[in-house]
Amino acid sequence: MVLSSVNKMKVFQLVFSDPGRSFYSSGDKLSGSVQLEAAHTCRVTGLSVTAAGCAHVDHRGGKNRRSRSQEVEYLKYEEELRLEEQLSRDSDGCFLLQPGKTYSFQFGFELPAPGRLVSSYKGKFGYVRYYTRAVLDRPTQHALQCEREFEVEEPLDINKPDLLAPAAAAKQKKVTCLFIPDGQVSISAKIERKGFCEGEEININAKFENTCSRIVVPKAAIIAKHTYLADGRSKVLRQKLSAVRGNHIISGMCDMWQGKSIRVPKLKPSLLGCDIIKVDYALMIYLHIPGSEKLMLELPLVIGTIPFSGVGSRTSSMSSQAGSLGSQAGSLSSWSSFPSAPPSYSNIHRDLRVDGPRTPLLQDYDGGEDEEDDDGGLFMRAPELHYPPPPAYSEVDQDGVNPPQVVQVF
Repeated sequence: MVLSSVNKMKVFQLVFSDPGRSFYSSGDKLSGSVQLEAAHTCRVTGLSVTAAGCAHVDHRGGKNRRSRSQEVEYLKYEEELRLEEQLSRDSDGCFLLQPGKTYSFQFGFELPAPGRLVSSYKGKFGYVRYYTRAVLDRPTQHALQCEREFEVEEPLDINKPDLLAPAAAAKQKKVTCLFIPDGQVSISAKIERKGFCEGEEININAKFENTCSRIVVPKAAIIAKHTYLADGRSKVLRQKLSAVRGNHIISGMCDMWQGKSIRVPKLKPSLLGCDIIKVDYALMIYLHIPGSEKLMLELPLVIGTIPFSGVGSRTSSMSSQAGSLGSQAGSLSSWSSFPSAPPSYSNIHRDLRVDGPRTPLLQDYDGGEDEEDDDGGLFMRAPELHYPPPPAYSEVDQDGVNPPQVVQVF
């Protein structure tokens, strides 16, 4: 802030130690300096720095449209800077600022512990604002002031168990035409978790059924809901941020969304800790019904600042389930890789056995389980069957008369 020479101050401004920093959080140290430069010799009596933060709501409501306002304080700090370290005094005890020289007076303070601050916010009917203010007191003149705002963003981790839990809902509606029943429509939907960050994809699994005579259209949108409280009255504003749509569903048909995605746009995190201002998000899934009100259901969303780490109870349980399924699949594949044992010939009924003279000389070869044998499966393999002994045709020992000829089978 630069002042004109009428106020006898050429420079009067607040400078933060880290000007490139975009926001602060609970427990952070905020430091800086107050810079002074006088156009002419100037007498001052004191210099103080204050820091403040509050939530403020102002809206009109009720039949009389009466203005309602309320304020809650979250930060208050004050420090008196020591001018005697750099400035000399005159006979009246006032400090003298010499022209052509820039003076810098340091200040610093620590923001409150976690849980006592809320993130900065600016909306239609309220705000959460943080600022530092320097006050320069002068004798016989009004004090001079300069301000500088700073942003506060409280961390919001979406890896908490309650935000990693899935959200699901179902809803149905009966459709009428001139008070005559015209079937019904229904929605059932589920998302894998409630917590998301900017830029992440929300995968939607949903089922839409249409038994009315009209063509309906499924849609989904991310909704922001701003709630302002003042004097016991609330005012709510809803805002659609991004949307997707599906295919038309004709009468008597249904449609399935399996992982249909919608991206979280650039937006402020959920504002949950403020007493008079609240910002909630939701995924609204609905059916557009011509000539009738929409069928809508909402799944809660929390927009955080610390993104999903990919490690959670649900994820690990899913991994264990996938592992068990994989082991089952592996066991099944291992079982299928081994050929089943051939049936026992002793279990085959006698009348199904092949008589010796009609046994084929060559076994059919189809490249199956015998292809690894050295014989190649080309020679006859007569099963070793235990038939009852043949009847005696003669009392003469034929083996003694004509010794049997031994034929070796390869």
